[in-house]
Amino acid sequence: MSAIRPLHKALVTAAFATAFTAAPFAQLAAQDAGSQAQTSNRTVPDKAADAWITTKVKSEFATTKHIHATDISVDTTDGMVKLSGTVASAQEKMKAEKVARAVKGVKSVDATGLTVSGAANSDMPPSGK
Repeated sequence: MSAIRPLHKALVTAAFATAFTAAPFAQLAAQDAGSQAQTSNRTVPDKAADAWITTKVKSEFATTKHIHATDISVDTTDGMVKLSGTVASAQEKMKAEKVARAVKGVKSVDATGLTVSGAANSDMPPSGK
């Protein structure tokens, strides 16, 4: 009886191995893998890529002269960067947009949330003088 038990285990193991390596199962697995590859190879960056883009834009702001990085918030969704906050001048706003666009992976930049502070405008001489 003890000789039958190892034989029985071997037969059961062989049956499972044969069942899981059968052609229909392999084809189904290949189809599932193909559909997963298509979803993971989307052109839209995943959340990790968006976080990387946000971090990279913030670090570029921090190392670029004439951009006050602490006053600008950066949010990235699907490779689209949205800037918000307050900048000192229209030139700083344009520079921030340009720097953000230059970061790898950025699809577009929306700077409509960036406002030019009134203090910057009061530094300019009044028109007509």
